Amino acid sequence: MKLQIRILLSILLLSGIASAQITSGKILFERKTNLYKRFKNEDWVTNWVKESDKTKVDEFELFFNDSLASFRAKENDEKENYSWMTSKSSTYQNVPSNTTYAIKDIWGNKVIFSDTLHRRKWKITDSNRTIAGFNCRKAIWMQNDTTRIYAWYCNEISSDFGPESFCGLPGMILGLATEDGGVIYFAKSIEQGKQDLSVLLPPKTKEKIFTAKELKAKFQKEYGKEKWSKDWITNIFDVW
Repeated sequence: MKLQIRILLSILLLSGIASAQITSGKILFERKTNLYKRFKNEDWVTNWVKESDKTKVDEFELFFNDSLASFRAKENDEKENYSWMTSKSSTYQNVPSNTTYAIKDIWGNKVIFSDTLHRRKWKITDSNRTIAGFNCRKAIWMQNDTTRIYAWYCNEISSDFGPESFCGLPGMILGLATEDGGVIYFAKSIEQGKQDLSVLLPPKTKEKIFTAKELKAKFQKEYGKEKWSKDWITNIFDVW
C-alpha cells in the first residue's frame, strides 16, 4: 500500500512539473551590439562612431509553440542611429519539417533562403544565472578553434528554440552572447499564451527562395575575393 502511495505521489509530482512548463508564448529580446568589437578589424569604425554610441540596442520578438518559432525585429517608428551597421533578419524554425527559413537584410536588399535546422554541438555546464525571472543554465558552442558562443537556457520553457537560428538545448534559450561580448541577446519579458500560426509561419512570397547552399555559392562568387567576405559569409550561414 505504501509503495502504491509513493508511486501515485511521484506521478502527481511529475504531472505537476509538466503542467508548469510553458509551451507557447512570446519573448521580448534586447540585443546589444558593441560596434567597436563587431567591426574590430575595420579601421573606419572609431572614426565614424563615437565612444558614447558604440553600443547599439535593438529589440526582437520570439513567438513560439512546441514545434514552431519565429524571431523578428520589433516594429519601431523611431529613427535609429547607425541602423545599417546591424542586421534585422527574420528567422522561422519548424521542427516537424526540420527546416529554418530566413529573411535576411543584405545591404538593404531582402534575401530569402531555407536550410535544415542548425543543430549545434553544445557543452552544458553547471553555471547558472537568472534571466527575466527564470533560472537558466549555461551552455557553450565552439564555433571554431578560437571562438565560443555562450547560451543560457531555461527548462521551464520546454520549446528548444532561441534567438536567430539557435536551437537544440533542453529548453528555451533566454540569453546568447559571443565570447568577446560583441553581440549579446537577453530576454527582457516573457508572456505565456497560445500563438496563432500567422505569426509562427513565414509569410507567403513570390520572391526567389534560395537553398543555403545556393546562396552561399552566389555570395562566394560575387564577393569571395574581398578580404572581409569569409567572416561575413560565416556569420550569415554558420552563426546567426
